[in-house]
Amino acid sequence: MAHLDPLLDPFTLKHVALRNRVVSTSHEPAYTEDGMPKDRYRLYHLEKARGGVGLTMIGGSAVVSPDSPPAFGNMLLYKDEVVPWLRRLTDDVHEAGAAVMIQVTHLGRRTSNFTGDWLPLVYPSPLREPQHRSFPKAAEAWDVDRIVRHYAEAAARCQEAGLDGIEIESYSHLFDAWASPATNRRQDDLGGSLENRLTVPLRILEAVRAAVGPDFVVGLRMAMDEDLPDGLGLTDALDVLGRYRAHGVDFLSVIKGGLDSDARLAAAIPSMGTPSAPFLAFAGEVRRALDIPVMHAARIGDVATARYALREGLLDLVGMTRPQLADPHLVAKVARGEEDRVRPCVGASYCLDAIYESGDAKCIHNPATGREATVPHVIASTVGRRRRAVVVGAGPAGLEAARVLGERGHHVVLMEAADRPGGQVLLAASTARRRDLVGIVDWRVQEAKHSGVEFRYGVFAEADTVLAEEPDLVVVATGGMPNRTFLPRAAQNLVLDTWDVLGGSGTLKAGERVLVVDDHGGEPALDAAEHLARSGARVELATPERMVGISVGSMNSPAYLKAFAEHDVTLTPARRLTDVRRAEAGSGARLVATLASDYADAPLERLVDHVVVEHGTLPNDDLYHELVPGSSNRGEVDHDDLLAGRPQAVVTDPAGRYQLFRVGDAVASRNIHAAVYDALRLCMAL
Repeated sequence: MAHLDPLLDPFTLKHVALRNRVVSTSHEPAYTEDGMPKDRYRLYHLEKARGGVGLTMIGGSAVVSPDSPPAFGNMLLYKDEVVPWLRRLTDDVHEAGAAVMIQVTHLGRRTSNFTGDWLPLVYPSPLREPQHRSFPKAAEAWDVDRIVRHYAEAAARCQEAGLDGIEIESYSHLFDAWASPATNRRQDDLGGSLENRLTVPLRILEAVRAAVGPDFVVGLRMAMDEDLPDGLGLTDALDVLGRYRAHGVDFLSVIKGGLDSDARLAAAIPSMGTPSAPFLAFAGEVRRALDIPVMHAARIGDVATARYALREGLLDLVGMTRPQLADPHLVAKVARGEEDRVRPCVGASYCLDAIYESGDAKCIHNPATGREATVPHVIASTVGRRRRAVVVGAGPAGLEAARVLGERGHHVVLMEAADRPGGQVLLAASTARRRDLVGIVDWRVQEAKHSGVEFRYGVFAEADTVLAEEPDLVVVATGGMPNRTFLPRAAQNLVLDTWDVLGGSGTLKAGERVLVVDDHGGEPALDAAEHLARSGARVELATPERMVGISVGSMNSPAYLKAFAEHDVTLTPARRLTDVRRAEAGSGARLVATLASDYADAPLERLVDHVVVEHGTLPNDDLYHELVPGSSNRGEVDHDDLLAGRPQAVVTDPAGRYQLFRVGDAVASRNIHAAVYDALRLCMAL
């Protein structure tokens, strides 16, 4: 029966009944253990099933062969031991009402031979992949025979585990590399003509179908336009897909582009600062040409866009993958009429970049994602005494503390010195590229108000201000201030910081020479450099690291590098700012900056109009230290209780009138995820 909301309409994919049209498409959060989808992996997908998704797809590139070693926590489908782990996950997801499928692949060159079993990588031709910097060998006939067999064996294991179907990855991996003239440059009977180039993929499809029978669902996630000079365009791809369709392909997940370089990765999986759903019209064009169900996911970040895609017939199933990392209960909230309470995906792509930075996926502002075993997505009301809590600071840490304490049922007053919430997020969101970060603030304010939190803006909280509330609990989330202390004292007064640039308080003019020095590695210095360059300044960006933006991942760095190239920003790695002094009269500059090297005694001097520095923040912790003597715990956090999710029970001074904690940058200079995680795991048990 059709539903008034097309997102909630049921759909049948071959014989698999889906309760709605929303999919969490295949992706790899790197939550495997020993290559197996154990409890962490299972609980991550189970949460989305409990949250209402129709179909969740696991194993973003679960690998079929040992010479396809994991590049980012991939599941090992070539091992029989994977079956019981898959079976447990499948049973749990089914019990929660969702279907579950898995993506299977051979990574080809999109990994490293310097890992796993150290086997050489294989590819149709010995072409290096820039993204993983790997040099493969040209696959031999016995490689092809072996890999075809491995695909079939992996598919059979998935069927044995009770999965509803599989999806074969067909972009930027081995399967598709045979079909594309951009990557298959062979002169033998596996290259040249289209018929020859399709020999291997068709053999794989035939072997898979023979292994699983006619009823098991087999789909493709395929680049329908490789966006390469010698690659497959839409017309070519439709021809290829028609041949695949004749060999038993049941559905298509549409991709445009590829993953083989940082620039192409960022284009195919668009991050913040890009248009919403940039390939949706393209996916609709593909759907109109096909007679099989079509799904698509690329920056379909909000419910309205997803609903439009279905209502206009552009898709049969809509992928909302990153949005369900942000809120795995998205579908359930829509079904309950609580669309306005969906935690928004802000498009930061921290989920993907964090895999390479810290080893696994993390939502920038939902620290429960991937931590389902220890951190709840839904905050339970306290069964103990309701307490009077004061939170000081309305940055992400303070807002999260207030939200969680409010949902626990405590009486919460939040004090903020500024006239609006947001803290440092407002600086980051001041740039066009990262403006969507403000959703992190807006959602928390709305949720905190829903729980009865009282907001007081324009209040510069001192100890007496806080104590006048007679609190049982005080959470100090006063953030930090720019750190210039790495420079000599005299130089500190001559430089600007990134807050000055992004906050608009710096006096810079078009045409001026500006040296931006990044000793942080994250986005702030890159934001400042881009802003200055777009404003007409002549910018040099220097860093003591081996590369600029060393902590900015491959999902976000290409946009900065593109802007720097367009505006002729000079990039200077391996140079450390050690001093700044006033320039001599007649030099044509205001300042002289000294850039030293860690590798040679050869300092450089730059004559510039301004120096802008980024060196993180120092805690703004005066209020915290004022409150320590009157607290029962003297500010101490029991780390064992914190990590176990237990209430804080430290009592250093029984005469203390309140518990005292600090979170976020009031502790140390970190990032948004750390600030929110600080507040959540502390307050969820109080």
